[in-house]
Amino acid sequence: MEAQIDKAIKELFRKIIEKNITGDAFNWLSEKAKQSSDSDNNYQLNLSFTAIPRKTGKKEVVMEVMDREKIANLLPGFSMHHWTIDRLCRVWLLMQLQSDHKENYISRIENLFLQAEMNEQVALYSSLPFLSYPDDWRWRCAEGVRSNIGSVLEAIMYFNPYPAEHLDEPAWNQLVMKAFFTDKNVDHITGLDIKANQNLANILFDYVEERWAAHRKTNPQIWRLVGPFMDEPHFYMLEKLFAEGDETEKQAAALACDHTQFEKAKRLLDQHIEYKPAIDSKSLTWGIVGAKK
Repeated sequence: MEAQIDKAIKELFRKIIEKNITGDAFNWLSEKAKQSSDSDNNYQLNLSFTAIPRKTGKKEVVMEVMDREKIANLLPGFSMHHWTIDRLCRVWLLMQLQSDHKENYISRIENLFLQAEMNEQVALYSSLPFLSYPDDWRWRCAEGVRSNIGSVLEAIMYFNPYPAEHLDEPAWNQLVMKAFFTDKNVDHITGLDIKANQNLANILFDYVEERWAAHRKTNPQIWRLVGPFMDEPHFYMLEKLFAEGDETEKQAAALACDHTQFEKAKRLLDQHIEYKPAIDSKSLTWGIVGAKK
């Protein structure tokens, strides 16, 4: 993250925090941030990170529209959607740490990961876009995707630009598949469309065939990711959706046909022209389809 943007985000987060907690709690947090920033003060960092909820409470962060817009401009793809104030304070605390000495900096934060309970893990994974040495957190992010804790997975997946920017293709594909396996709202995954790839599409084609063989339905958003990679061997899937699917599945098939270069799929959409006006007017989108599942 560029130094100027990093500074602006730190200041914006500070102002939001100040509006959401008492004066005494803010003074406490500011003092602990100063003490914890010292690269040698691991004890204070660990103590402060753990103690934050007792001082700040756990209410959901309240923000003005202008602050939301500033965040969106400074860090596209990021949002504090449904964040609690202790989560924000923990992230802000980590943003104050001295990072001149790489090994020391990484060790301090990694130590927090190793000891973290659920809500602390949520804050730590939420902080990934703001940590120094971003490439060095790829393994930690990929490791987090293996978690079975829903809130931890959502901290990594939802409105978090770090995975799309830094995970390699296999790790990214694992994240997306984990989202489908655990029934997460993939519409909240930053970079979902940009990071679509042939290997992921192949995995999803196989996944759909397995689900269908077991007479089970699939998340309609899957067609969002396989549509751009539609080919002859899998074209029958779109035909099956139009012929046998429910209305949501038919809408997903229509969107997939509209977002592909595969000529047979485009002609298939011409046979179901009733969906075209809604697609053209944006009254039928992947977000809308995902909300209906």
